[in-house]
Amino acid sequence: MANLKAIRDRIKSVKNTRKITEAMRLVAAARVRRAQEQVMGTRPFADALAQVLYGLQSRLQFEDVDLPLLQSKDVETVAIVVVSGDRGLCGGYNTNVIRRAEARAEELKAEGKDFTYVLIGRKAIQYFKRRNQPISATFSNLSQIPTASEAGQINDELRALYLSDAVQRVELIYTKFVSLVSSKPVVQTLFPLDPQGLAPQDDEIFRLTTRGGEFEVQREPAPVPRTELPRDMIFEQDPVQILDALLPLYVTNQLLRALQEAAASELAARMTAMNNASDNASELIRTLTLSYNKARQAAITQEILEVVGGAEALSS
Repeated sequence: MANLKAIRDRIKSVKNTRKITEAMRLVAAARVRRAQEQVMGTRPFADALAQVLYGLQSRLQFEDVDLPLLQSKDVETVAIVVVSGDRGLCGGYNTNVIRRAEARAEELKAEGKDFTYVLIGRKAIQYFKRRNQPISATFSNLSQIPTASEAGQINDELRALYLSDAVQRVELIYTKFVSLVSSKPVVQTLFPLDPQGLAPQDDEIFRLTTRGGEFEVQREPAPVPRTELPRDMIFEQDPVQILDALLPLYVTNQLLRALQEAAASELAARMTAMNNASDNASELIRTLTLSYNKARQAAITQEILEVVGGAEALSS
């Protein structure tokens, strides 16, 4: 009977764990939807900004514009911006982006360049601090659904590093959201800005939907119209001054989009991890229930044999 009680207690414990993992999966799914809504909400501003930059690019030769954010420098030190999460229980999400950052640091050392980290997320901060890596700035406890103000604060810190010549290039490493079961760490150069990269390109919006009772992600193109500014348009300010004011907004928008992609990737990874945990718990409950039934049947059989044996002893 002691063995039966231990199995019952184990089944009860695993069922409680399954309830928790299933609740965490549903919470992550709801937050992915919120991330999707934020991407949709910020897109009009991003589209308008890209449209103005494209119009300015058609009127100016960016290569001839003397702006600090567009000037290439002799690279001695690179700032590596690493976007991780504040929490665990999301599979290999944090591990993958940290490994990609370490690999990039090794590549820079092989090229004879120094590097410093700008870390976003508590997991990356804890990891690199324990290993005494060079760190210029840290950001943690950000909103699970990133905001433009948070992206602006990070942008201010990065521009300060770049404009003070503490670093000559800034690279962003974040996890690009591909699907609910797939994401990949990517490297993007923030500073100096590539003039050819300012033209709007066909982008995608992810949509979390359900099919057959299961979550899935659909991606659809979100093209930006490329209408050039009228040739006779007169600017009240020098177009270079307008461009100088818009470039920080452009970088902030790029950072915000990267943070949104990373947040969606983290939540999708957590959904997948919790779904796998729930499936494993269900399988373990099935196995334990089978063991419990076998043990219970064996106990009942043993009791019947004892009763029969006692009756035979009395009759003899």
